[in-house]
Amino acid sequence: MQHSVNKFRIIIILSIIVLTFSYNIFNLYKMQVIDQIVYQKKATEVSSRSITIRAPRGEIYDRNYDIPYVDNTESFSVVVNPAYVNKDDYPELIKKLAQYLGEDESSIESKLPYSVRNSFQNVEIKDAVTYDKIIRIAENIEDLPGVSWESIPIRNYLFEGSIAHILGYVGKISQSEFQVLYNEGYSINDDIGKNGVEKQYDKVLKGQNGLKFRTVDVKGRKLDKDNQKDDVDPIAGKNIKLTIDRKIQTLAEKSLGERKGSVIVLKPSNGEILAMVSYPWFNPGDFYDSSKNAFGNLLMNEDKPLLNRAIQAYAPASTFKVIMSAAVLEEKVPSDFTVECTGRIFYGDRYFGCWNLAGHGTMDLKGALENSCNIFYFTVGRDFIGIDKINTFAREFGFGQRTGLDLPNEASGQVPTPEWVKTKYDIWWTQGDTMNVSIGQGLTLATPLQIADELAFVLNEGIIYKPHVVKEIIDPVTGQVDEIIPREVILQSTYEKSTFTEIKSYLRGVVTEGTAKNAFSTRAVEIAGKTGTGEVGLKDKFHDWFISYGPYDAPVEEQIVMVVMIEASNDLDRWRPWAPKASNLIYQGIFADQTFEEVVKTLRPYYLRELF
Repeated sequence: MQHSVNKFRIIIILSIIVLTFSYNIFNLYKMQVIDQIVYQKKATEVSSRSITIRAPRGEIYDRNYDIPYVDNTESFSVVVNPAYVNKDDYPELIKKLAQYLGEDESSIESKLPYSVRNSFQNVEIKDAVTYDKIIRIAENIEDLPGVSWESIPIRNYLFEGSIAHILGYVGKISQSEFQVLYNEGYSINDDIGKNGVEKQYDKVLKGQNGLKFRTVDVKGRKLDKDNQKDDVDPIAGKNIKLTIDRKIQTLAEKSLGERKGSVIVLKPSNGEILAMVSYPWFNPGDFYDSSKNAFGNLLMNEDKPLLNRAIQAYAPASTFKVIMSAAVLEEKVPSDFTVECTGRIFYGDRYFGCWNLAGHGTMDLKGALENSCNIFYFTVGRDFIGIDKINTFAREFGFGQRTGLDLPNEASGQVPTPEWVKTKYDIWWTQGDTMNVSIGQGLTLATPLQIADELAFVLNEGIIYKPHVVKEIIDPVTGQVDEIIPREVILQSTYEKSTFTEIKSYLRGVVTEGTAKNAFSTRAVEIAGKTGTGEVGLKDKFHDWFISYGPYDAPVEEQIVMVVMIEASNDLDRWRPWAPKASNLIYQGIFADQTFEEVVKTLRPYYLRELF
């Protein structure tokens, strides 16, 4: 009996041994054969590390494609690899990095949250680090575990001034931007366009980052290995050729001077913008130096230098009378219709005044536009056209809607309707409101760019082309043009050709006989235009407009449209409106092929004592 029990125990033990051995053999087979691919992949992931090689952003040129406005220069990025840092070393490391980089400790610490302190990947602490700071870090590298630096391309803005509003600037991608753009190849360490062309064409300019592979041990230390992956070279971003002419841009900038306002020079035949100036401006390069707190300081600046005034909305004032004149002609107001201007008109319970307090006398449409007679437009707006048709004409000229300009933050302006006023302000529309709108006041708002399109509409006889600041996209390696920005119609009318012919004739009369008669001394070109003085509720201060085109009698392909707008807040020209004079300077420079300094020398004998 005892023998049988022992035999049973032996069988049980042997069975357990056999099963255990078989199980281990099966698992060994599974790991070495069945799961071989999986474990090889995991082993590679553990031993292989990749470092991003930043692609240089594309360069930006003016229309001549000779000297870039923006290129790239080599700088340094300071990084930390957490694999080399003990958790107890972080406070001292952060303190020393802040000291050597000239940063706040809180800024450094924010780059090294606890979530990355077990990572084997480099964490960027700061880019655009100067060579002197790198030298200081190198001299103290023994006290900085895990710290190293990389050579990186950064933006180099070669020209300061008004071009900043067109170029924009770049900055670190924000967490919210990264979440949106992650699937489009962006990384958390990328620079990204924040404004201007840099933002609008970021995906064109950014290129594709490369990868440098290296084999490391479990501590992240580099090992030599023959079979590591081949590096992936970065692909540079595309170059951009602007429509901007650097010479005209500089001429317009200097002619505007230090006056808050804007200048636009536009080719009406295709929508190309030759110059777009807004003052005050900023220096895009300052955004790389965090010690300057450029963005915060600019936001706090009461002059709002980040604002591109060329695409912000203002009361269009008497420039709106171009639209009203088209309405008079298209609505068949009798050609012999006249208004007696005595300097003011009584309606309801108030007087509506003309800028000429003595009155213009008897005014027909021609005289009213040339002399900017408010009383004429008050009357035809109220008694013949009406607010609904005024709004229709305004929208057909492009008001109340964005032009589609290839720059961010364009305002749409405002064309007020009785329904909108009732909803927003809970007040009823009156005929007095219609009278105010008829002279470009009240709640009507338009951007300088929309007003440039207003004249383009007249010159193109009922067509507006989409304005744009980018002309071509070019491959930086081959020099081949990858894309030409096409001419695109955004508005088209069926107005009679005679409407445009008459308006152009009247606009010429503004310069030869009317409100701008004494403003122009250039003999380089004949122009036509319209003055405007916008009330803003400040005593003795007004927005100063001059919109114009030239040469007056040339084919539209050879003409340019110019809009100069100077804000009411400028004290410099309180009693001597500068917009027509700035226009005079710019026309002289463009058509006599002169620099600003040469223009001043040429025109000095006439009326430019104010410049000196």
